[in-house]
Amino acid sequence: MDAWTLLLEGFATALQPQYLVFALVGVLIGTAVGVLPGIGPAMTVALLLPLTYTLDPTAALITFAGIYYGGMYGGSTTSILLNTPGESASIVTAIEGNRMAKMGRGAAALATAAIGSFIAGTIATVGLTLLAPVLAEFAVGLGPADYVALIMIAFITVGALIGSSVSRGMLSLGVGLFLGLVGTDLLSGQQRYTMGVLALSDGIDIVLVAVGLFAVGESLYIAARLRHGAVDVIPVTGGWRSWMTKQDWKRSWKPWLRGTAIGFPIGTIPAGGADVATFLSYAAERKLSKHKEQFGRGAIEGVAGPESANNAAAAGVLVPLLTLGLPTTATAAIILVAFQAYGLQPGPLLFETQPALVWALVASLYLGNVILIVLNLPLVGMWVKLLQIPRPYLYAGILTFAAFGAFALNFAVVDILLLVIIGVLGYFMRRYGYPVAPLVVGMILGPMGEEYLRKALQLSQGDLSTLIRQPFAASAYAVLALLIAGGLWLRRRQRRYEQQLTETIAVPITADQEV
Repeated sequence: MDAWTLLLEGFATALQPQYLVFALVGVLIGTAVGVLPGIGPAMTVALLLPLTYTLDPTAALITFAGIYYGGMYGGSTTSILLNTPGESASIVTAIEGNRMAKMGRGAAALATAAIGSFIAGTIATVGLTLLAPVLAEFAVGLGPADYVALIMIAFITVGALIGSSVSRGMLSLGVGLFLGLVGTDLLSGQQRYTMGVLALSDGIDIVLVAVGLFAVGESLYIAARLRHGAVDVIPVTGGWRSWMTKQDWKRSWKPWLRGTAIGFPIGTIPAGGADVATFLSYAAERKLSKHKEQFGRGAIEGVAGPESANNAAAAGVLVPLLTLGLPTTATAAIILVAFQAYGLQPGPLLFETQPALVWALVASLYLGNVILIVLNLPLVGMWVKLLQIPRPYLYAGILTFAAFGAFALNFAVVDILLLVIIGVLGYFMRRYGYPVAPLVVGMILGPMGEEYLRKALQLSQGDLSTLIRQPFAASAYAVLALLIAGGLWLRRRQRRYEQQLTETIAVPITADQEV
């Protein structure tokens, strides 16, 4: 059957009342948590991961699809109304959107972000529908040496391109690889790096690591930097139907499409993630706009394009995740953990062994986009009230949920102790600029890489040249070199553009403003 027939069958599953409820709940929870200050999509998904373990796999993954898209959308509200981006991909939105809000046009900024997210998410999901089956069908014929090459691509690109420093990213990756080796070697039955602790004989649960790094570590880091006093939230006035004028629509529709065209391809390859896509989109809009003088002072194109690129990249990330089992961002790594919690391994065989689940998940992405746009524009007033929750209560609640989730894994107190240790590690990593995403990717893919490496060497009777002699593997290493070169070039361009942007929008404080 072709992709569209399978997609229709997926809609038949996803449109069942119970699954629609799960999609709705996922979108609401994802948006509610994602809109909270300082909380990005990765932290949202990690925090809510243990709560889905009582659901069947289809319901759980549909819920996570809603949480994923809801968390991506929620960050724009925080950026625009509070000038507090939950992740680096929302920085540009905060620059232009918050300026618009201060000018009394916060409603228009929220509307163009929401509509752009819907358009970009829908178009990118169509791209996922068309591209994923083709890539999965091709990947079925790959051998162990080919998968070693793919995992090496994920290791090196994620380690080198996530974060501001290549050396820090690779060190974080190394820590993840070490944590992935803790436990019992399946071939020899010998314990590795357990230090005689029985609880470590089965390895460190990846859910503990994800929740510890993204929920506990982030909460500790943000709480250590909390501002004192009430949070200054810019109010949103007027009915949502009157938020965008005809001129706003005219200036936004092209950036929506351009942002989608930039974000989706960058999302499908490990070349820096959504933050690179948003800065490239912003640079493109600034160059092409007829209102260049408004950039840095509240240009609506500076919200429409980057938000579209952000959400298109989020859908693009699912292509290598579902077809090859390769996470290229922190959020994708957490979603991979959700699959593995149900004994499912994303990859080409998933499309053959679990087609109903895969296509129900893809169909739920379309439904999640519709639910987002239908609910979030009328309910934006409710999300604004969430921003006024006192910060100590907010982060105390996050830590409490994280502890409950960790204990619910195995009902063992030692898991809470591990959660605290990993959370403290995550705090110091954030404190000193070490990215946490490579650690999670290394821990997830490390055991897989070891397994494929052993299989490849067994088939070749220990001949290491087999790792580069296979045509696909050799091509993959050539692509790796191009990705590294291209990704580093994009990173340099992004940093240079960030510096230029900072200098351009810096407004000196006058004597009147000081008074």
